[in-house]
Amino acid sequence: MIAACYSGALVLGMILGPKFQRENLNSRNGSFKIFQTEGDGGKVEQVLNIIRENYVDPVKTDTLQNLAIDEILNNLDPHSTYLPPVEARMFTDDMEGNYNGIGIEYQLLNDTLIITHINKTGPAAKAGLQSGDQVIRIENQNIAGVRITPTKIVGLIRGRQSTLVELTVRRYGLHEDVVFKVPREKVTVSSIDVSYLLPNKVGYIKISKFGAKTDEDFLAELRRLKKQGMQGLIVDLRGNGGGYLNAATALADQFLADEQLIVYTQGEHEPRTDYFATDVGDYEKGKLVVLIDEGTASASEIIAGALQDLDRATIIGRRSFGKGLVQEQFNFGDGSALNLTVARYFTPSGRSIQKPYTKGKIEYFKEISNRIKNGELVFDQKHLTDSLFATRDKYFKTVSGRVVFGGGGVMPDIYVPIDTTGHTPLYYSLSSKAVLNEFVYSYLIKKARPASLSELLAHFNLSKAQYDQLQALAAKKKITFTLKEFDEAREVIMLDIKALLARFYFGEDAYYRVLNETDNMIRRSLAALK
Repeated sequence: MIAACYSGALVLGMILGPKFQRENLNSRNGSFKIFQTEGDGGKVEQVLNIIRENYVDPVKTDTLQNLAIDEILNNLDPHSTYLPPVEARMFTDDMEGNYNGIGIEYQLLNDTLIITHINKTGPAAKAGLQSGDQVIRIENQNIAGVRITPTKIVGLIRGRQSTLVELTVRRYGLHEDVVFKVPREKVTVSSIDVSYLLPNKVGYIKISKFGAKTDEDFLAELRRLKKQGMQGLIVDLRGNGGGYLNAATALADQFLADEQLIVYTQGEHEPRTDYFATDVGDYEKGKLVVLIDEGTASASEIIAGALQDLDRATIIGRRSFGKGLVQEQFNFGDGSALNLTVARYFTPSGRSIQKPYTKGKIEYFKEISNRIKNGELVFDQKHLTDSLFATRDKYFKTVSGRVVFGGGGVMPDIYVPIDTTGHTPLYYSLSSKAVLNEFVYSYLIKKARPASLSELLAHFNLSKAQYDQLQALAAKKKITFTLKEFDEAREVIMLDIKALLARFYFGEDAYYRVLNETDNMIRRSLAALK
């Protein structure tokens, strides 16, 4: 299964604010079919040939061809997508979990590339690059102040294995720029964001996507936590947009008994295929909670739906995205690809969690966006109150007889609403315009480095002068606010800044440890596991 709708993922990304980029950026379901576009190809190809040979002005027919393909797919479903060669390659690299690069994560702030994290065993670390470095040139191309895109940056950094890429870096404290020649090597990226023990020996594992090595990565972390005395487990699938179907079923297999149905798929040209658990599960009987939210989609919903239907886990959070369609990737000879919806998937009880759709993808997402803005789509304590997302009349029963609903995503067993304390319009403006990120990377990281995460947590604070500096930066970004609004949001602002600093100094693990300290879903999960 391919990750929840390429365009849908972008919509979610914009709502949730700016994300850190890896040099590989952001599938297939294990079955590739390659076909060519040779010959007359029917009426569409004939029209393109006529234009190519007879049109009054020079025309890029490749561009016209892509437009035609996009228009055709727009009239199918929201998740069938055409990927140009560069996007198709990056998409596959991301799902496979490895690529030829140098092992950095970065963020573009004020049109400047700032390295935010370096893979400790990657080529960049070995070459001497550091978090906080500003990359101003790649090879001979200036990338600062030219509105360069993440896709263009990936194209410059990636390349053939063992070849060199030259980076010109500006480092705080040095008067001259430094040039690094870094070899491109195979870089492996885990789909496990973080795993550690919470209070009461409860394990916590956050999964970012379902790639080729997710089951292998998860199993390694699960066994490590079990050796530390784990007595319960929280699997965090919030914001996980999906991935390979076989990766999702392999993970579900870790929790389910032999021959239990995990999911089945079926389509007009795809006969029903059942996916069953085996007897190799490593955590078939322990206490289990799965966290979901509106960013949980596709393969992630297979996990949540199966474990809910089979009464294996308690599902906690908010209603999931609602993508119950399976895509297969068809490759073209030029490197581009078509991710085409070929089947629907159904949970063990027989329910589909796909949101209803009756229009093309552009109209579909425009309608959702407009209706949210107009207040027509709202959350309450039990259900999403609009039929566009939820079909309450379609209900099913779990193994124990509990009622669960189909259509519009997976509804959690325990609903945890969004904490609105401090999450004000000002806070969301600061997040969407990357003001907090810029404040951290432009000002705070220049201070003395804390010796440990515990030291950072114990002594972190912003002086009045620093808080005034943050407010001035917000005003510079044309965000209107009052001092009262800044005071109301101060607690969550401080938490985000502290988490960003923790990530910069001590890595992804520290970032999530800071955020989880005040996470209401984590608190509710710990209570449910007692």
